[in-house]
Amino acid sequence: MAKSYYETLGLKKEASQKEIKAAYRRLARKHHPDVNPGDRSAEGRFKEINQAFEVLSDADKRAKYDRYGENWEQAEAFEKARAAHGGRGGAQTHHGGQAFTFDINDLLRRQGRGGGGGGFEDVLGGLFGGMGRRGPARGQNVEYAAEITLEEAYNGTTRTLHLQSQEACATCGGRGEIAGAVCHECEGAGAVLRPKRIEVKIPAGAKDGTRVRIAGEGSAGMGGGPRGDLYVVVKVRPHARFERRGDDLVEEISVPVEDAVLGGEAQVGTIAGKRIAVTIPPLTQNGRTIRLAGLGMPRLESRKGHGDLLVKVRLVIPEEITEEQKALYERLRAARKGAKTEAKA
Repeated sequence: MAKSYYETLGLKKEASQKEIKAAYRRLARKHHPDVNPGDRSAEGRFKEINQAFEVLSDADKRAKYDRYGENWEQAEAFEKARAAHGGRGGAQTHHGGQAFTFDINDLLRRQGRGGGGGGFEDVLGGLFGGMGRRGPARGQNVEYAAEITLEEAYNGTTRTLHLQSQEACATCGGRGEIAGAVCHECEGAGAVLRPKRIEVKIPAGAKDGTRVRIAGEGSAGMGGGPRGDLYVVVKVRPHARFERRGDDLVEEISVPVEDAVLGGEAQVGTIAGKRIAVTIPPLTQNGRTIRLAGLGMPRLESRKGHGDLLVKVRLVIPEEITEEQKALYERLRAARKGAKTEAKA
């Protein structure tokens, strides 16, 4: 039996969103292909970790996964189709003058037992049956989730979708019947499925929830009605180094205590792949944020400019010191105590 998404992330089913995010960050850093070049097992593990996080980090998807297990995506498709046609508790469709009611849990049990027929595909096809007999109707909009990396969101990217497109039946014109008889080609559904390849451009600056609309690529209309639209809904995968806050990026850097006190310089990586030198001002406190203007994400809404890179300083205390260094720290402590005594006097 395949591991559950919770097992993949090393979590219990009751894990909070904070625990899920923390587990993902830890495992993603460990198994990232950049950290394990040429290691196919690490690459496979990385993909499993991302797939598990994509579902468990989304409250709606997680709820469906908790209820239906590995069949959650098929269940989601069924529920959307049922809602689109006013179903409650089960889905009802008509075929040859008879009404049939389908229950989602019953279908899942049948699939789990290797039940016959096309399962969800058969029922979803039946849900659209008979629409043409009520006159022209616009096709349903279709949503497709696309996960991208933060680098892809920065540069813009494309996704090639291989879909089963619902096309109006050419034999009956999408009506589902011919001269009062059920169409033999679509079996009364009014539509047939055809494989289709669509390339979608995802713009630079895309963020979680960005919707890319491809007009006229949704489900076919019935009875000569227009097609619906296809919406690609973007989800940006969390990054092992950068945290995104709107159009700004946050990066944490380690700074030695002596550089924080006396001032210094640190190297910072940008999302564009460059490394730049950042000036650390004298007496920089732990947690201080240094803002680097224009080095964040492209601004999608205004299509102009970039957000900022916020560099957060984390002071690093040495784990080992030499006797000479220890003596210097002792002198520093004595000098600071002396300065405080003089100030009080």
